[in-house]
Amino acid sequence: MSFTVSAAVGPCSADFADLRWVGGKARFAIELADTFDERAMGLMFRTQMPRFSGMLFIYPEPSKVSFWMKNTLIPLDMVFLDQTGLVTKVHENATPHSLEAIPGGKDILAVLEVNAGLTRRLGIAEGAQMRHAAFDQDSAVWPCE
Repeated sequence: MSFTVSAAVGPCSADFADLRWVGGKARFAIELADTFDERAMGLMFRTQMPRFSGMLFIYPEPSKVSFWMKNTLIPLDMVFLDQTGLVTKVHENATPHSLEAIPGGKDILAVLEVNAGLTRRLGIAEGAQMRHAAFDQDSAVWPCE
């Protein structure tokens, strides 16, 4: 299966997360999880998610984060970002229902969850950059325009 990655990402919006990396750009329609309860629920109990969709978890401040897949029914890729929007880690193919901790590292401000396998197919890896209004625009590696 091949993918065409669009270079057209459009203006910043709370409803989209834009990623760019050497070789491509992509826009994901997102649900924002920026409260404790929203982050705790995440994508649990969902049976499917459209291809270029995801959930963006935003924390009040950079911290050490870890995820698990309890009650999550679909396999996911997790993209961990620092406070500037720089991708610091990608965890591929998290196993549904697993209680194994998936550490994201320290100083993580945001995590994007997308369908499993998508990060590898697109080429999203450490060093990629995200643009979203949740990042401090004065220090963002890819600020909103």
